[in-house]
Amino acid sequence: MRRFYFDLRDENGLLVGEDGVMCRDLQAVQTEAARAIADMARDAVHMAAPPSPTTMSIEVRDDDGPVMQVDFRFEVVVRAGS
Repeated sequence: MRRFYFDLRDENGLLVGEDGVMCRDLQAVQTEAARAIADMARDAVHMAAPPSPTTMSIEVRDDDGPVMQVDFRFEVVVRAGS
């Protein structure tokens, strides 16, 4: 197992993951990144003010450097008459 660090990036900047997570392979890394970005999106959608295109990403690295990046974009659109 290797230690991977998950850095969170959104419109407010970069939050560097300092502790890291032990993962057995890249599939486990991808699963962990998907969970993290889903949590970020759930929190962000409650705070978003329309129109609100929002892009966020999880940048994953290990001790040797970048390994994976997972991006997510959403937009809250309120329709006229709503």
